[in-house]
Amino acid sequence: MQLAAAVFLIVCIIVLPNSGISAVHGDEETNVVLQNVAETNFTVGNTSTSGSQHTSLHLSKMQWDYVQEPFIITGFVIVAAILKIGFHHTEHLSTVVPESCLLIILGVIVGGILFASGAAKIFPSFQSRTFFLFLLPPIMLESAFSLHDRVFADNFGTVLVYAVLGTLINTFTVGPTLYGLSLIGWLGDLEISFLVCLVFSALIAAVDPVAVLAIFQELGVNNVLYFLVFGESLLNDAVTVVVYNMMVSFVEMEHISGTQILLGVASFFVVSLGGVVIGLVLGITTAIITKYTENTRVVEPLVVFSMAYFSYLFAELWHFSGIISIITCGLIQAQYVEANISFKSHTTIKYFGKMLSGTCEAVIFMFLGLNIVHDQHDWHTGFIVWSLILCFVFRFIVVFVLTFFANSIERQRKITLEEMFIMGYGGLRGAVCFSLAAMLHPSLEHRNMLNTTTITVILSTVFIQGISVKPLVRFLRIRLKSEKVLSIVEELNDTVLDHVMAGVEEITGQRGSYFIREFLGYYDHKYLRKWLQREPQNKNAHLMAIYDKIALKQHFAHLSGSKAAAEFEIIGSMAVSMNSVDQEVELEILAELGQVEPPSFQNDAAR
Repeated sequence: MQLAAAVFLIVCIIVLPNSGISAVHGDEETNVVLQNVAETNFTVGNTSTSGSQHTSLHLSKMQWDYVQEPFIITGFVIVAAILKIGFHHTEHLSTVVPESCLLIILGVIVGGILFASGAAKIFPSFQSRTFFLFLLPPIMLESAFSLHDRVFADNFGTVLVYAVLGTLINTFTVGPTLYGLSLIGWLGDLEISFLVCLVFSALIAAVDPVAVLAIFQELGVNNVLYFLVFGESLLNDAVTVVVYNMMVSFVEMEHISGTQILLGVASFFVVSLGGVVIGLVLGITTAIITKYTENTRVVEPLVVFSMAYFSYLFAELWHFSGIISIITCGLIQAQYVEANISFKSHTTIKYFGKMLSGTCEAVIFMFLGLNIVHDQHDWHTGFIVWSLILCFVFRFIVVFVLTFFANSIERQRKITLEEMFIMGYGGLRGAVCFSLAAMLHPSLEHRNMLNTTTITVILSTVFIQGISVKPLVRFLRIRLKSEKVLSIVEELNDTVLDHVMAGVEEITGQRGSYFIREFLGYYDHKYLRKWLQREPQNKNAHLMAIYDKIALKQHFAHLSGSKAAAEFEIIGSMAVSMNSVDQEVELEILAELGQVEPPSFQNDAAR
């Protein structure tokens, strides 16, 4: 039935616009008549009040022009949801092929049908403005919530090295190398300018390891590797967009002076820091607003989402980095807003954010598949093959060199050789590359060739590397995440160790991560939480929460005689009336008992 419904929907999308009812493909005279009919005012007596034309009142008529674009996209999303359900029910397929591959294949199939039938013009085209203003912000916000973790904070320096230095090195190695190959004739008869090569290397430097992270989650890879890959890809997108815009500006200049180059370097820092400041201010504003929402809980999710999106738009308004702004705002919200809002608001924010992010990713990958099928490709074998080789080789070189640097300078937990290999191999390209290539001006030299090369690189990395990374993770025996046992003794030991190590760093004068964490934590609890939270938590709140969890679990286990009976009784207690005034308190108790998910913006993989 699901397959039949999907086929019926696709047929309707293709056939209806070509029928005589639609005004899209009719002749000009028919379009004028239909437009006049649509604008005619009717009365009960079937007499026109806007002209002498005599018309009749219809009980129903098709308004395809009115609902065309949202109808097609909504139908596309429904088909994708049905296919995703079926995909995850076929274990032999979902364990081998990444979900992003399925969405691309779906887009290729639909795009091929539309192109072959001549109905491709009815489908809305992919616009970079739509991507950056509507599709990208939900993905970035949900990812920012997931980054709110101590493991990410402990590895933030290494992530910055990968995201900033790694992106810049990739940009200024791949582009100049391609230009050099064109000069010595290794790209055939292709003549391409140095700046165009830099534009291409800037956009192709964006990594999007969605398939790799899904595999990490499935296999239970250690959190350090997960957050290194996840954090790098997220911040890498922000750096890539800034560098890309700078390179495009250079291409549009008739003469590039030294002053312009210095201004470009300065703009890199201004755009990035401007995004941080805007996200910080609006994240703090969100916390202040939610501090006074105890009597209007229904607006809490609206405030969180709207303020985060506003931070993105406000940064883009002033040509700052909207990605960095919304990431900063999301981290501040996860740090301070969670304590102000209710359990129901937590649940709404978490799952609505995940749903919206997943939907946007599905739409992006399906549009990618649709854009594969058209007649404007410019295939250049030499340029494409060398682009694939250089992206792959320089990715490994950059990861290994920067990891060696990080291991020798700052890291206590060293990154192993196997983890380096997986990080290098997991540098897939995806949505950001595709959208930046779509932004290229039509007058740009070799624009169609750059688009074709970008799509080829994305497909090669997603299908080849995305499918083969899972066997590699198992073959290399990557360290897995250990199951954490709830223990007050372990938490006490960790807390005492943090304080002791901070004191040792202060005494020895070698101030490192422990001292920085202790310093920030002091001012956080002494000032910021008092200003931004309705009921500020003290430093030992997490220890008391763990003690309450253990005590309540033991109480219910002994009360019913066995753990299984206690779980049965607890789950049964969830079947309370939705009108119960104590439902929220009960759900919070169940969350503390581990029977429902605790209030947190993080996704399951990060937690």
